[in-house]
Amino acid sequence: MDKEKQGIHHEDLALKTAAQYFGEELLRFMGVPGVVALAAPTETVKLEARKMYQDFNYVMEGGDWVHLEFESDLITLEDLRRFREYEASTSRTHRVAVVTYVICSSRVAEPVTELAEGINVYRVRVIRMRGQDGDKVFAGLEEKRRNGGKVQKAELVPLLLTPLMSSRLSVRERIVKSLEILQEEEAAVTGLEMEKMQAVLYTFADKFLSAGDLEQVKEMIAMTRLGQMLVEDGIARGIEQGIALTKRVLRLSAKGFTRDQIAEDCGIGRKEVDDILREEEDL
Repeated sequence: MDKEKQGIHHEDLALKTAAQYFGEELLRFMGVPGVVALAAPTETVKLEARKMYQDFNYVMEGGDWVHLEFESDLITLEDLRRFREYEASTSRTHRVAVVTYVICSSRVAEPVTELAEGINVYRVRVIRMRGQDGDKVFAGLEEKRRNGGKVQKAELVPLLLTPLMSSRLSVRERIVKSLEILQEEEAAVTGLEMEKMQAVLYTFADKFLSAGDLEQVKEMIAMTRLGQMLVEDGIARGIEQGIALTKRVLRLSAKGFTRDQIAEDCGIGRKEVDDILREEEDL
């Protein structure tokens, strides 16, 4: 797998992991009513074969869907048109009612929530936590740790939302600080919960940070449980692809294809074809 495709797959896996935790733990902290029944598809194929990708979708217990979007800057009218299109397409495809919640970073001062066109008014609900102080969340945890107290899972969950809160720290600094605290307090949660928590912070980094700041966070993620999960997943996928490639080379060889033809068909070098066939002959 080339580096670009591997990066896309790793990002997709991390976001899916984060989506689970948003549904399980964070929606209620952000004021979204109802109980999530399961995660819903985030890809819709329209008639003109154009794919539309949404951030997170959830099926609620009552059957309606909640659609989450992330915005680091202003919510524009064009954003609202895009969200409206998502809702309409999803509603028609799955025959459900959809409500869009837009998660805004603390940089968004006065979000636009309505789009009036013709006789229709389209609305989204905005999730903002600017009124909460992220520095107090950090200070409370640090004080408890200084006094020798044992940090509980319930105290770590608000940590994940500090990128949305007000703070003297930049969003990148809040994400890095939160990752550091999670690493130091990993005994407070299970390994799987830790991966999900780290994935939530990765999601905020992916949605809210510049490319340069995101790279710094990725370097830190590489040393976490989530990073190890992504590495192991990449290795497993590499093994699967290697087995599939070997089978294809052997199948083409059995059909009488020349080695140069096999190399061209499989998109690999002639030497790699030679090595695969040589290993098969040695068995």
